Amino acid sequence: MSRFTQKLMAAWDGLGVFTHHDGPTDAWIFVAVHDDTLGMPLGGTRMRSYPTLEDGLEEALRLAEGMTRKWAVIDVPFGGGKTVIALTRELGEVERTGLLERYAELLNSLGGLFGTGEDLGTTTRDMAFLSERTKWVFGIDPLTGKVRDPGPYTALGVMAGIRAALEHVDGSAELRERSILIQGVGDVGGPLARFSAEAGARVLVCDTDEERAAAVARETGGEVVPPDAACTTPCDVYAPCAIAATLNADTIPALPCRIVAGSANTQLGEPKDAERLHARGVLYAPDYVVNAGGAIAFGALAEGVSDDLEIRRRVEGLHEILLELFEEARAGEESPLHAAHRRADAVLRRGPRQAVTA
Repeated sequence: MSRFTQKLMAAWDGLGVFTHHDGPTDAWIFVAVHDDTLGMPLGGTRMRSYPTLEDGLEEALRLAEGMTRKWAVIDVPFGGGKTVIALTRELGEVERTGLLERYAELLNSLGGLFGTGEDLGTTTRDMAFLSERTKWVFGIDPLTGKVRDPGPYTALGVMAGIRAALEHVDGSAELRERSILIQGVGDVGGPLARFSAEAGARVLVCDTDEERAAAVARETGGEVVPPDAACTTPCDVYAPCAIAATLNADTIPALPCRIVAGSANTQLGEPKDAERLHARGVLYAPDYVVNAGGAIAFGALAEGVSDDLEIRRRVEGLHEILLELFEEARAGEESPLHAAHRRADAVLRRGPRQAVTA
């Protein structure tokens, strides 16, 4: 174990990390289990390449902790956890299938210590494949037995957050004639662009995949923004929906927006960045709150709720949660991130309402 890895683990307050090296693909699997105060740790499975293995481990630890706060702030009885499958090379379809089969075996060996769902780099199809081999997959429709895509629900929650932020800043949740820059128009950013256009917003599309950006812009009547201009293009709302840490000491000073509300996890480069945004008068919707729509949907499905309208109603409840956090932050003259942390911590101190089982 390197000194950097030792430092990472020593600074982390989670329950533990299950590490597995997949010989046939040379991939590393990190299952980070952070907290089980509210219930079984549950989080997505992320699959991607990293500059170093330590980067993959660090992301697993950070995201697992974020899931603890996310479940707590929406008061859904799950604990925080996350899987990162760190690839060391590109995999063919046969190799990927074998990797997923062995990952299912690993989940089974944990015996309910961790449950999972779709995340960056994995798909609804992957989750359907896993669900045939392990019962520790969530997001499954209780009536049809099919895996639901959490992306549109996450996007719906971000829309609720954007409306709450506009209402807080301007006194109106109306999106017409507002400009929303969406960085990353994949499984969440794509639906968010469509929802924004339907609400009458001016949509600015940014993605490293030029063809995808152009297609979404055509569909929504939007404009394409080059990736290197994402944090310098004037807009009312900046919605980071792709990579982490786009808000940092380098980008915040020039950020030409009034609101940040997007689906990406760990949008801040460091905790100080929340204060930097606050000092600039930019309203920040805490990432683990505004992107909780998919988690709310998972919780509803786990309860046996299948009706799409009911799930959407629950997701749209993020509007009221964020309004409360914004008002509390305004009263305390602080970043909404502090109000979100207090809300999550209060739920964790209280403990679970009712456990959800697979």
